[in-house]
Parts: sequence; structure tokens; C-alpha cells
Amino acid sequence: MICQGRVWRYGDNVDTDVIIPARYLNTADPKELALHCMEDIDTSFAANVEVGDIVVADKNFGCGSSREHAPVALKASGITCVVAGSFARIFYRNAINIGLPLVELGDDVKKIKAGHIIRIDLAQGILENTSTGEIFKVQPLPGFIREIAQVGGLINYVKGEKA
Repeated sequence: MICQGRVWRYGDNVDTDVIIPARYLNTADPKELALHCMEDIDTSFAANVEVGDIVVADKNFGCGSSREHAPVALKASGITCVVAGSFARIFYRNAINIGLPLVELGDDVKKIKAGHIIRIDLAQGILENTSTGEIFKVQPLPGFIREIAQVGGLINYVKGEKA
């Protein structure tokens, strides 16, 4: 499984209230959530994100509440992967459950800038910044997590759906 796209860059401690503000939690419609994704930190995100883009952030991405709306909003906006120095554990699990791949890069994440194009081979554990030529080794996603992402989430995986 390969993810490749343009980088949207954020810092430390991007919490779930920033990813999808609480005032929009009265809906579970992914398309509606996508319209408001990141709007309190980046007013240009929802209008300009393209399918295939990748969010890159520093440490503790997805901290805060346990709301599943946050990874749903990112995925529905077109984000195909999130790369961060580290993730809040509940966000990590929620992202797996809805089929949004995550990659932890540690301190090397600081070398990736907004607008760069990156390519991630999730099976091999290789992240390439095609804008700079730098290559980073990351932890490959286990096969069953890649399968969950390929079929669109844990529910589809448990139902035995194929990609």
C-alpha cells in the first residue's frame, strides 16, 4: 500500500478539538465533518485539501478527547495518511478503526515542510520526501492494519470485505 501526496504541515499537540471543533459534533456525516476539518487552526484546509494529500505534524497528534469524528473528518476531506512525530494512542486506534493509515517518524518529521510531496510505502516502511530526495525508514504497518485500511475500516474488515 502506497500513499503519496502534498503535505499539510502542523506542529505539536494538534488535538481533536482542532481537527474537528466540538461545535460540529452534532453530525456524524463524514462529508459535513470534512467541511470543517482543521478550520480553527487552518482556514484554508477544507477548501484546498485534495484527495491524496497527507497531514504531517510534530508530537502528540490527536491528543484530547476520544472522539472518532477527528480521523473521520481527516479521511473524508481526502487525507490518505497522517505522519507525525508521535500520536495520542486513542486517536491512533480510532484512525485504524476507520481505515486511516498513520506513520510515526519521530524527530525526523521536522525535516518535512508544508507543500513537500512525500511517498510512503506502508508495507516496506519507507517514507521518501520526493521534494528533497530524503528517505526515512519507518515502522511498516502490519499486514492486518494495511488490510483494514484497504477495505475502508474495521467494520468492513470484520465483515470479510475485499479491497
